[in-house]
Amino acid sequence: MPTTPSVPVSGETGGASQRVYRGIMRDLEEGRLVPGQILSETSLAGQYGVGRNAVREAMQHLAARGVVDLSRNRSPTIRRLDHAETLEILDVAGALTALAVQAAALRYDPVAHAALVTGALDALAQADAEDEPGAFSRARRHFYRVLLRIGENRELLRLFPAISMHIIYAQYQTPRLRGIRLADYRAIMAAVTGGDAEAAAAAGRNHTDHVRSAIEHIHAISR
Repeated sequence: MPTTPSVPVSGETGGASQRVYRGIMRDLEEGRLVPGQILSETSLAGQYGVGRNAVREAMQHLAARGVVDLSRNRSPTIRRLDHAETLEILDVAGALTALAVQAAALRYDPVAHAALVTGALDALAQADAEDEPGAFSRARRHFYRVLLRIGENRELLRLFPAISMHIIYAQYQTPRLRGIRLADYRAIMAAVTGGDAEAAAAAGRNHTDHVRSAIEHIHAISR
């Protein structure tokens, strides 16, 4: 759901820290890192050709983003959500998604935005067909960028990237869940392009409800 924000950096480690940050986010998105995985400071420094200070700075940014757990006297790990945390994130995601989709419906202009919508939906369909690790996540991120761009709500632009849906999708990767998202994204855009703010908000809430149901099913069968 949410997009990846730019990372504030400072000092001479800034560019190196940003490289580590982006690399970890990409590896999480493409399945090379998974929730619960330990991150070695020394290994990351060698992998990215940076100093350990840059790795530590990246860890702080990732912790602020909700991606990494920094527990005292333990190595950093990719954050793993318990079931209660997952449901709490979905509560917030449902409310903000409804607002974002509603804003897009109210501001949708077919002349200015039709090509953006078509491009976002085509990218999702192509990523689903290719089944390449990370491709659907990138297309999903682009989809939400388009929605936020159409809606032009500056507060949503600030808040939306902070929702930890990227961790949920990294932790719960199933073809069924991806199929739900693809169908829901089409329904969302249909409401947006129809200019129906009420239907758009409902489609946004329905989407997170569908994700919640799929995750509840996964949780039930894994107990």
